[in-house]
Formats: sequence, C-alpha cells, structure tokens
Amino acid sequence: MSQPVLKVQPMARTPRSDADKKADVLLGKRISSFRKERGLTQVELADKIGLAQPVLSNYERGKLRPNHQVLSQLSKALQVSTDELLGLQKSSGKAPLNRRFLRRLQAIEHLPKRDQEALLRTIDAFLSKAS
Repeated sequence: MSQPVLKVQPMARTPRSDADKKADVLLGKRISSFRKERGLTQVELADKIGLAQPVLSNYERGKLRPNHQVLSQLSKALQVSTDELLGLQKSSGKAPLNRRFLRRLQAIEHLPKRDQEALLRTIDAFLSKAS
C-alpha cells in the first residue's frame, strides 16, 4: 500500500514595504560603518560570526534582514549593543581600537629601537600639532 502524497503549498512572501526597505538599508549602513570602524573586512566579520561573506554583503546593502540571532552575533562581534545596531540608541562613540591600527602598532614593536623612537617622535609631532 502506498502512502498518499501530500502537496505542500509554499508560504507566500509578502512584499516588503518601502519603510521596511529603508529601515533595512539603514541597518546595513550601520553594520558596515561599525565593521569599518573596527578595521574588519566583510570576510573577517563573516568568519567571526559563522556567515558566508555574500550573506553579510546582502545585510550591509539592505537586501536581506538579519534575524535576531544574527543581530546578537553581530553586536557581540562589533562590540556594540543591538540597540545601537538597530539605531534605537546612539553609539557610545567609544569604538574599540581599530584592528588595522593595532596590527601596525604590533609591527612597530618589531622594529629596531632607534626606528621606534623616530616613529614616536613623528607621532608626538602630529599629536601636538592637532592639539
């Protein structure tokens, strides 16, 4: 005796409203902005939270909307609150040190002492000029 075959109708997708599309684009811009502030590439951030880079790209362009689990992972990886990601709260303005900046500092530590001191004098000159 054969089992009856059930036909499953696919769920209808409701089109996103213009307001939803705009909100998704703004969310994507915030994700991209926080990622760049931290000196991360899309590949690095995607790897960090277990996503494929094209999916992250679609989030950043507002083509896809991240679910609550992805939002939580993004907020942890970017060291911001989910409220900041969603634009419900202003950013604290205290971004962790940029990874590119940190990599350069680490590379400076491997230079000879004389070169390190020359770089520090140059940095100090720039900083005193900016004050």
